Amino acid sequence: MKWWKQRRREPPAAVVQMRRREGQPFGALDRYVPLHTGEMALYRAIREGVPIVDAAIWKLVRLCGGVGVRCADPGAQAGLEEFFRTVDVGWGQRGVQAFLDRYLDDLFTCGHALGEVVLTPDGKEVAALLCAGPEQVEVKVGDSPLDFKLCRAGTGEERELPFQELLLFTPFQPTGDAPCGVSLLRSMPFLTGVLLKIFQATGQNWERAGNLRFAVVCKPGEGEEAFAQERCGLLAQEWSAAMQAGREGSVRDFVAVGDVDIKVIGADGPVLDSQTPVRQILEQLVARTGIPPFMLGLSWSSTERMSAQQADMLTTEITAIRRAVEPAVQRAAELWLRVHGFGGRAEILWEDINLQDAVEEARAELYRAQAEKLRRETV
Repeated sequence: MKWWKQRRREPPAAVVQMRRREGQPFGALDRYVPLHTGEMALYRAIREGVPIVDAAIWKLVRLCGGVGVRCADPGAQAGLEEFFRTVDVGWGQRGVQAFLDRYLDDLFTCGHALGEVVLTPDGKEVAALLCAGPEQVEVKVGDSPLDFKLCRAGTGEERELPFQELLLFTPFQPTGDAPCGVSLLRSMPFLTGVLLKIFQATGQNWERAGNLRFAVVCKPGEGEEAFAQERCGLLAQEWSAAMQAGREGSVRDFVAVGDVDIKVIGADGPVLDSQTPVRQILEQLVARTGIPPFMLGLSWSSTERMSAQQADMLTTEITAIRRAVEPAVQRAAELWLRVHGFGGRAEILWEDINLQDAVEEARAELYRAQAEKLRRETV
């Protein structure tokens, strides 16, 4: 036996390092690191956890609707309009408008949207217009911004998807460091995390208010030290029996002799005012969406009607969003024309954005007509 060889040490026993962590149900918001690429699951958790954000996105989706089409060939116009009304978009829905609703929802939430034009096996008809999950693809950038390919995500290698000409891709507010678009919720994780903590603390306070805990303090008198332990045990037993009877719906009196002090645990703690911080956070969140607060049920000002400035700003936002998704819709329309042997380009038509009161618009039109009449009379 070689004395210089040390005895092999036995490895220490495994220690459980994981434990259940009590916290809010949307824990992904606490682990968010600013200035890093946000995960799509995080953005969906924000929409699920903060209803006002979810409502604002659906408002934007509805306001951006109302799409039509027009082409130069009169013979193709009727068929193209029928395609826009009846194309299958999956999950029992039909029409380009239904496709556009989900396309915009993915665009706002994930920062980019992905669609696909599905042809029949013989390639003579457009069978469906489908939306795909934005997390399913990655963008492979070429030598120039005009050269990019969509690849399947999660495979570990850049495998380009086949039939790139049938794929529809739209980035939302692309920037220099994020050319594939950024989510509308990119700046919200920190604020929504604070907001959910406030709501969770408020819920815990109300839970304690409905499920009281008591502190029973028994102070023995002079000469009773020998029986203090026995007396405290009997007191605790009777107090527990009285509380159990109350939970079962019966009334039971609790009688104690001597110096007994009963207090509600936490009754002396002050309840923080949450109105001010909650409003400040909601102001930031609503400002990012561009929706006027009163459209989301918030009354922060004395006026109950949309001002002309608010209407103009919201109209500008909707116009910019429509301008972003118009190339994808136009491409789908032109693919239908090519499949059916028609040439020319398709023009996407949008319904007018009407956010003003009809009476105010009529009065403004009257004022413009009167001003034009006075101008002609003075010339």
